[in-house]
Amino acid sequence: MKSQSTQNTNIITLKDKSTVALETNDLHVYYGDNEAIKGVSLEFEKNKITSLIGPSGCGKSTYLRSLNRMNDEIEIAKVTGEILYKGVDVNASNIDVFEMRKNIGMVFQRPNPFSKSIYDNIAFALKRHGLKDKNELDEIVETSLKQAALWDQVKDNLHKSALALSGGQQQRLCIARAIALKPDILLLDEPASALDPISTAQVEETLLELKENYSIIIVTHNMQQASRISDYTAFFYLGNVLEYDDTRKVFTRPKIQKTEDYVSGNFG
Repeated sequence: MKSQSTQNTNIITLKDKSTVALETNDLHVYYGDNEAIKGVSLEFEKNKITSLIGPSGCGKSTYLRSLNRMNDEIEIAKVTGEILYKGVDVNASNIDVFEMRKNIGMVFQRPNPFSKSIYDNIAFALKRHGLKDKNELDEIVETSLKQAALWDQVKDNLHKSALALSGGQQQRLCIARAIALKPDILLLDEPASALDPISTAQVEETLLELKENYSIIIVTHNMQQASRISDYTAFFYLGNVLEYDDTRKVFTRPKIQKTEDYVSGNFG
């Protein structure tokens, strides 16, 4: 990534546009009269992990949810601006949202496995999309669980309830469920916030392995986590992105004082 002469010199853009996995242009999100996101324009690089950081209520989760139209489910929400995926504005009114979410998957803050078997948690969406061949289903279930670093722990118990898994295992199951549909982009909203340190480390290791095949955007309140796993970091504040750069630069040589105060724990 290179800095360019844009309106905000603290926001970097990709020099090689062929490496852009997803981008937003002048994205605004409103909840009634409240403007939660104020014209954010960002580019996300393919096969990289990008962390969205910032204080509570700054808009980072709202922004993340907009990337695959999750805000559509909130009656008072209104989203304007472009969300470009492979040159298509997925924020357009004629987009099939369910088809789009096959390409832009999401994992939420708290593990939310279905009240089904481990196997059916992953196979359920595949079956709904018309896949009936058992051998193919078996293969995708195994591959997804392996990619989520869970296969060795559950391979002998695939037909037991997913609710019997530990919290960390449930979250990795949710990651496996999301990647079973083979999305290009994986969105994660504080996926380790409800987990213990060991489970958190396992989720982080999983994400570092997954970036070989996926472009990952993660909201995290954990500064150590952002510095450990992300290639790029965007600092959100009051609905704006104040700084977006290589993670190492954001944490060691931030361009603005608010970023430095936040990442050093002197914010507030």
